[in-house]
Amino acid sequence: MAPRPAWKGYLKLSLVTCAIELTNVVTHTEKVSFRILNRKTGNTVKRIYVDAETGKPLGEGDEIKGYELDDGDFVHIEEDEIEAVEIESSHTMSLDGFVEKASIEQIYLDTPYYVAPADKVSEEAFAVIRDAMAGKKMAGLARIVLYNRERPVVIEPLGKGMVLTTLRYDNTVRQPETVFGDIKAVKTDQEMTELAELIIDKKKAKFDPSKFDDKYEDALLELIRARKAGHKAPKAKAAPKPSNVVNLFDALKKSLSSDGGGKAGKAAAKTRTAPKARKPKPAAPKRKSA
Repeated sequence: MAPRPAWKGYLKLSLVTCAIELTNVVTHTEKVSFRILNRKTGNTVKRIYVDAETGKPLGEGDEIKGYELDDGDFVHIEEDEIEAVEIESSHTMSLDGFVEKASIEQIYLDTPYYVAPADKVSEEAFAVIRDAMAGKKMAGLARIVLYNRERPVVIEPLGKGMVLTTLRYDNTVRQPETVFGDIKAVKTDQEMTELAELIIDKKKAKFDPSKFDDKYEDALLELIRARKAGHKAPKAKAAPKPSNVVNLFDALKKSLSSDGGGKAGKAAAKTRTAPKARKPKPAAPKRKSA
């Protein structure tokens, strides 16, 4: 069964438009999930809204959204009033500018969606826009109202379709210097850096997401199978926790020898000697007293 579109509307490039639909890239259908049960009866439980002051549960139709004002009062907003709010990006993504995708810092990339033509009539215009961006190796910038929020997005070709990634607003992103600002500048030893580079060379691989395993979920399934069979929960295998390296140079040499370095790696590790300790500066000569 085809996945349900997350959004339907139009993609617009100047006077060219085509009907499109967005589909979630990520699916959570096969993830382990738990329901909340009543420990005594084993029945599932449900959540209900209660009045914060009276403690009484709300009846059907008693719920309404409210926006809190500075003085603590609330403006009441009906659900259909929210649904009636509409701007251009509610139904149309207009490609207003084009950039190189690599120029967008990773910290601004949020959620990806597949973009496909919504009907046969739109396929040609969709293909023209897609192929034009592919030919120029550019990605388009636009805006879209998704889940009651207008979001900036970047759209780029992907095979026969396109992929859209929502972007985070600048004022919602914590800038790197606020976290990295206190890291002191360190002058690294050239020999140790070269050893680390050799380790990286030995570990080069092709990106293959099919090889990613969710080991935590596997452990949860093992727990579920044990409890289903009436057994006790399996004993957790404590993973060794690493600690700070005492001798960085020795750790790099051992890593190069053990992590698939082979003869070349071992030879490289042996030929390198530990960095020479810096000689202390000679003390300044004492002044003779007059």
